[in-house]
Amino acid sequence: MTLASPFASRLHLLADQISTIIVGKRPQIEDCIACLLAGGHLLIEDVPGVGKTTLAHALAVSLGLEFRRVQFTSDLMPSDLSGVAVFERGKEAFVFHPGPVFTQVLLADEINRAGPKTQSALLEAMEEQQVSVEGQTRALPSPFFVIATQNPSDQLGTYPLPESQLDRFLMCITLGYPDRASERALLAGTDRRDALRELKALMSPAELIETQQAVLRVHASEALLDYLQALIGETRNGRWFVEGLSPRAGIALLRVARARALLDSRDYVAPDDLQAVLAQTVAHRLQPVAGAGRGRREQVAAMLAAVALP
Repeated sequence: MTLASPFASRLHLLADQISTIIVGKRPQIEDCIACLLAGGHLLIEDVPGVGKTTLAHALAVSLGLEFRRVQFTSDLMPSDLSGVAVFERGKEAFVFHPGPVFTQVLLADEINRAGPKTQSALLEAMEEQQVSVEGQTRALPSPFFVIATQNPSDQLGTYPLPESQLDRFLMCITLGYPDRASERALLAGTDRRDALRELKALMSPAELIETQQAVLRVHASEALLDYLQALIGETRNGRWFVEGLSPRAGIALLRVARARALLDSRDYVAPDDLQAVLAQTVAHRLQPVAGAGRGRREQVAAMLAAVALP
């Protein structure tokens, strides 16, 4: 029995259940699961109405995690997320009232509709798993994930996320419109919100943490690390991007590839794993050079084709 064997069936059931809610998007669902198994935060970027919020809710319920949703708006304040200390006369003391960030899965819905100050309030929580309020540091629950949704930046009332904030998201995915058959299933089936109420928790927080630890034990060979370094180096040569990937981004890419291997019932990372998650893990961290004529993901795909397999 391999390392992956005890976890594979559980993860496949997880993806199967979420696929009953988000129809026809199995690759994106597996990307989301890989992101959370790798212990990272997830950004879902797409037009309104394609299922971003529903996907986040389905992930939280299926993983058995406490879930809270915050609708980001232009008037949302940092204290609306982290909480506030209020003086209570009965106790003759300030009492801290925790905000919605004190949960296991925080859905930051339409994160780029809030101002930069509020967006930045998430940085400490995402990076350090803690928040500082009224001069006191408070730990967040474990596990803790931020799943943020974002509308295209050309829509009215949006504020582009700063590079430092984007870098805190392990992966950025898009859902896109459903194909014809999937859309017919949505039109003819039950309301997705009703279907969400029927979902069951397929994992406990303890089992999720156990699976995350198993991800770290997935083997990466020397040849695989050579290939990873070749990809990282290619982002830094100035041919494709203004600035290359940081060491932190390279570590993140390897973690997601390990999670992807576990999802595929393997205890070793293959080059296919790196290729499968490359664009979703690094494109939001990179800016194509002037005159490239391609978007971020297309530029990553072109770069990938230029790097030889080990």
